[in-house]
Amino acid sequence: MLTSAEIVRFREEGYLAFEELITGDRLAHYLGVFDELVAKGNALSEPVPHFSFELDDDGAPISGLLHKVQGVCEVEPRILELASEPAIVDRIAALLGPNLDCFGTKFFPKLAGGTSTHWHQDNFYFGTTSDQIISCGIYLQDADLDNGCLQVVPQSHLMGEIVEHQRAKGMHGSWTEIDSAQAVALPLAAGSVVIFSANLLHGTSDNHSDRTRYSTAWHYIPGDLALERFPRGGYGDRHIVRQG
Repeated sequence: MLTSAEIVRFREEGYLAFEELITGDRLAHYLGVFDELVAKGNALSEPVPHFSFELDDDGAPISGLLHKVQGVCEVEPRILELASEPAIVDRIAALLGPNLDCFGTKFFPKLAGGTSTHWHQDNFYFGTTSDQIISCGIYLQDADLDNGCLQVVPQSHLMGEIVEHQRAKGMHGSWTEIDSAQAVALPLAAGSVVIFSANLLHGTSDNHSDRTRYSTAWHYIPGDLALERFPRGGYGDRHIVRQG
């Protein structure tokens, strides 16, 4: 499912983007499921396990403004179908082998005025620099600069180190700084998929539009890869998605 040129480009640049892999009835099906999750999240008066709100400038949750569903494949098993879509996992298998798990599943609705992630390396959160972890962003709605499309720093996965990350008031997570001149924006149509090294510097800007930008984010690994923090069978948000 990947050409030799695509494999070389992934190794050299650290990412690949595929336009409109999920379309038609399948895309409409997933959008309906995510609409249900947004309605459920926005109806909450306070954060609950798996569901977090956007934060105000003082770092307090904003009721009714969903930020993220963490462990979305635990919360809603229908989303595991998306993580297992052959058009995606067959491409991952060309890089990692035929037996695949995914872990750390997330849904970002990115509502108007909302955020998802700023500049970071996924492996910072995993305590590793392994090149056997491939992150995946699936964009269920059109993503552009106005509503905060993905941006990457090509070749940054080759640094061989994890850069310093810091927490900031009024923001979820820990983030880093980059030279913005190095960033490449990836505007994509609904149903598009980006795969990238978990060592690659990447991030998004806030949603400055009046549109939503539904996306998922998770990480593929060989099924036999032993991650101390995310063991197979011992971590609820690690799932088998392909067996060759």
